[in-house]
Amino acid sequence: MPGMAVYADPLALATADGIDLVVIATPNASHAHLARSALSAGKHVVVDKPFTLNLADARDLIALSESQALTLSVFHNRRWDSDFMSIRRAISDGLIGTVSHLESHFDRFRPNVRDRWRENGGPGSGVWFDLGPHLIDQVLQLLGLPDRVQANLAHQRTGALADDWAHVVLDYGERRAVLHAGMLAAGGTSRFIVHGDAGSLVKKHADRQEQQLLSGMRPGAAGWGDDADALLIYDRNGQERAIPATNGDQRQFYVGIVDVLNGSVSNTVTPIQALAVVAVVEAAVDSARMRASVELPLSLKERGSWR
Repeated sequence: MPGMAVYADPLALATADGIDLVVIATPNASHAHLARSALSAGKHVVVDKPFTLNLADARDLIALSESQALTLSVFHNRRWDSDFMSIRRAISDGLIGTVSHLESHFDRFRPNVRDRWRENGGPGSGVWFDLGPHLIDQVLQLLGLPDRVQANLAHQRTGALADDWAHVVLDYGERRAVLHAGMLAAGGTSRFIVHGDAGSLVKKHADRQEQQLLSGMRPGAAGWGDDADALLIYDRNGQERAIPATNGDQRQFYVGIVDVLNGSVSNTVTPIQALAVVAVVEAAVDSARMRASVELPLSLKERGSWR
């Protein structure tokens, strides 16, 4: 864009004068360092997901933002996806009663390993750090904090250096949430499957906003976020009916950030919510390594302040 300043060093940009808000959309391993530098320079900060690679850094950044009275948020934009908004509305409206089982899938077909930081095996690479935070944040908004986490991670593609398959089960007492992501699914799966004591729902296809962007559509253009894939509802007798999906609009994340900075609303994606996502990410990594179910590593105070 003509007249826009360009910096060769991201740290120089994050700490530059005349900037109120810094958005960090860099490789995962650099999030904590750049966010810490920006907060220390007195900037409000939005960090791309995952917030940080570990709980220690997440807690440090939260404490720093609080000491500086600065806004800190994480770009959990998929709260404004059509698929998620559709099932959240159906659950809130009581269409399937109390939820007992939820499955959330990000299944893709990308059989060839690419030479990029997300797949190079370094810190913060792999499908779990890439897609896991989206899956986690959505289910936490629906069901709250789990008690325990059990995970299985794998390298399935030839030449894979980082995990490209993740299957994670969140334990909510007698309820369960299954989070799944893989790179060798050509089709035949559903984005969401949810069962309750009054019925079930299925959302077959994912939100289209990412595809719309890749096709060149500008956010807000006619048809932006539209979703023609109806939500399927099954009643107690197994009878199926379809209800229109709720259209998505990820722009609402930044609409909310502007309102927060203007002092008119509270932060939509709070630091404690982002911390909880990191806790599940970290617990899943530990679970996969130990091949065991692990407790969610949050303190009682953190659990009490979540929401």
